[in-house]
Amino acid sequence: MPTTKKESFYFGLMMCAGMVVVMTFYNLIINDLIGEIPLKGILLQLLLGFIVAFLIESFIVGPVAQKLALSLPFDKSKKLFVILSISFFMVIGMVLCMSLYGVVTAYLSNVLEESFVKSYITIASRNFIFALPLQLLIMGPIVRYLFTKFVKSQRMMKSSSL
Repeated sequence: MPTTKKESFYFGLMMCAGMVVVMTFYNLIINDLIGEIPLKGILLQLLLGFIVAFLIESFIVGPVAQKLALSLPFDKSKKLFVILSISFFMVIGMVLCMSLYGVVTAYLSNVLEESFVKSYITIASRNFIFALPLQLLIMGPIVRYLFTKFVKSQRMMKSSSL
């Protein structure tokens, strides 16, 4: 998919934006917070969540997920296996990190009802169960399609006009 650092940046922005929006609303729904949190609060959560997720994905989880996925013993010429393995490790890393972010945020807001560790395990489990199929079946294909249509096609149009 992305072949340059600039393309990787755009791809990461697109993927983080999509996943943060859906996962934020998923967490608001499962915690019965729709209608409880004002729109400004939700927008602030979306913005902060996106910034944190993008930084974690760019500098920690993304590089580690790629190293882990590409170290597995499978035929790297099969693009689907590469995409699935990277996506799998990305989901694991992002769920672990962003669930920690969510628990810390809840702790600082004094809304944790259980112990920190129990809350983290519960939240991470729920997020993983939702995030893995979301990433593999919905968000991943949508972002790859949009990336190819808008980012890759612009690069090809620029290089063909030279």
